[in-house]
Amino acid sequence: METPPEHARSTIAAIATPPGMGAVALLRISGPRAIEIADQATAGKASLLLPRTARYCHVRDADGRIIDDGLMTVFKGSNSYTGEDSVEFTGHGGILVSREVLGRFLACGATAAGPGEFTQRAFLNGKLDLTQAEGVMDLISAQTRLSLRAARSQLEGTLGRRTTEARDQLLETLAHLEAWIDFPEEDIDPQTGHLLRGRVHAVLTTVDSLLATADQGRILREGVRTVIFGEPNVGKSSLLNRLLGFDRAIVSDVAGTTRDTIEEIVNLHGIPLRLVDTAGVRQASDQIEAEGIQRTVRQIEAADLLLEIADAHLPKPSAAVLPLTTAKRLQVLNKCDLGEHPSWHGVNAVRISCSMDQGFDELSDRIRDSLHLGDTDWGEHAVAINARHQASLQLARTCLLAALELLDDSTSDPELAAIDLREALDALGEIPGKVDTEDLLGVIFSSFCIGK
Repeated sequence: METPPEHARSTIAAIATPPGMGAVALLRISGPRAIEIADQATAGKASLLLPRTARYCHVRDADGRIIDDGLMTVFKGSNSYTGEDSVEFTGHGGILVSREVLGRFLACGATAAGPGEFTQRAFLNGKLDLTQAEGVMDLISAQTRLSLRAARSQLEGTLGRRTTEARDQLLETLAHLEAWIDFPEEDIDPQTGHLLRGRVHAVLTTVDSLLATADQGRILREGVRTVIFGEPNVGKSSLLNRLLGFDRAIVSDVAGTTRDTIEEIVNLHGIPLRLVDTAGVRQASDQIEAEGIQRTVRQIEAADLLLEIADAHLPKPSAAVLPLTTAKRLQVLNKCDLGEHPSWHGVNAVRISCSMDQGFDELSDRIRDSLHLGDTDWGEHAVAINARHQASLQLARTCLLAALELLDDSTSDPELAAIDLREALDALGEIPGKVDTEDLLGVIFSSFCIGK
């Protein structure tokens, strides 16, 4: 008889709500002894509960003294989040009381859960595929409406379903190719070669369409890195404060006030903008300011969007010499309430006044339009792949292209094409977790919070 895996033998427990003062705290127990452990802590109340029915009870210490009171719910086997017997206790919020309750569960035989272990068990027990498990964390960390929509779609299994369909199609194609190789005398299908290429092309089309969402996925998860730069005293820090809606950066008429980069996140039309205020670019007056300007250069190199701000009532400065960057660039003219210098006439720029709070609706719209971040551009995109998905899809794409090249060459051995298709199959399987990837699971679930 095989020894059951470790996750099937142990029973884990954790506090599932953030630490600190609050109205309630939720604790979870999951594993084969979950109900037994809850019984020990509640004087037998857990085993009396109907599944999915909350009941008021007391958690007691070994001497019978009450530690806390609250609601307990039992989830049986495959009807739980993890796919195994689970118990949830909702008691009073607070660091000490929740730790005491957890300590009681651990004393009764539970093991402290690691980061993401509940969701990892849900994956291992077939309740979620790997993309859905990642969607759980994306849902928790979503900061905007669009990122929430993408996370919800991933949690519902859209990405896993599309990659699984592509993998199944490729598996069928590979089976046909290997039959063609093994039984050439059977003449399985007079159009086998043509059909095989068509099927591989269809899978390649799916892979390409998923890869096209990589930038969207990065933006939704990390935000658009938006660097505000320009000469000293043009209003960079004022612009940051206005976009944020509060005074985050020090505003002063003294040149060189901003010595270091300041970074904050703002929600723009459902997209997180990671705003970076930088030191004014000029000839540095001291070593500290020189370091601040060097940091500005590094931020420009890493930017997705550059907001180049200038003083509208002063003559147009010479064009800034920027490091190599693929970032979009938007000219912003500040202090337009003071009048505009003739040298700016005809320049395509957004004209604002930080002191009078003018022009910010137009600026917001121009940022959205320059990055194609509106709902009409994003449409109803159901997926937004992350870096792990992208790496697997890139590998699958490379293998599919290699296989197509071999299939198009009548002199090549079809066995070589089969090898490339198998590699593509494995790469696609890694996305929803259809292959054994022990190290991969450790990396993914270690980024989760404990109790999830």
